[in-house]
Amino acid sequence: MNVLRDQDYMELAIAEAKKAAAIREVPIGAVIIKDGALIACGYNRRETMQQPLAHAELLAIHQASRKLGTWRLSGCTLYVTLEPCPMCAGAIVQSRIDRLVYGASDPKAGCAGTLMDLLREPRFNHRAEVVAGVLEEECAQLLTNFFANLRLRKKNALKNNQD
Repeated sequence: MNVLRDQDYMELAIAEAKKAAAIREVPIGAVIIKDGALIACGYNRRETMQQPLAHAELLAIHQASRKLGTWRLSGCTLYVTLEPCPMCAGAIVQSRIDRLVYGASDPKAGCAGTLMDLLREPRFNHRAEVVAGVLEEECAQLLTNFFANLRLRKKNALKNNQD
């Protein structure tokens, strides 16, 4: 796959992450591409939906499966701004996505090579190609800014409660 093409698709995932940030969700975005076409997108909505499964990747996988009429997403590439957690990595394996491209690594929960590598585990019946670090700085900055603003809001709320 062309590196510039990966960057273009990651820009779409970043746009999804910005949708999450706009509603005060952790800014993680995902898109699924098949044959050069956008078939699904999603952004983190755990808080707004009050659902632990409402990760960007899972929402995009669900949408892609509905659009294609199958749970098997062979031939698809998932672009996501943050390295998938164990749950999302498992969903990638189970949905047979061929390729994962992610932006920022996740040192606390990353299961596409950082903490462990569920996507290339030889004991599973499916493995995905993994490309890490596409537009990494932009993806990481979204998260850094979000958590800095969250800390500031909490600090200001505490200060206002003390006044």
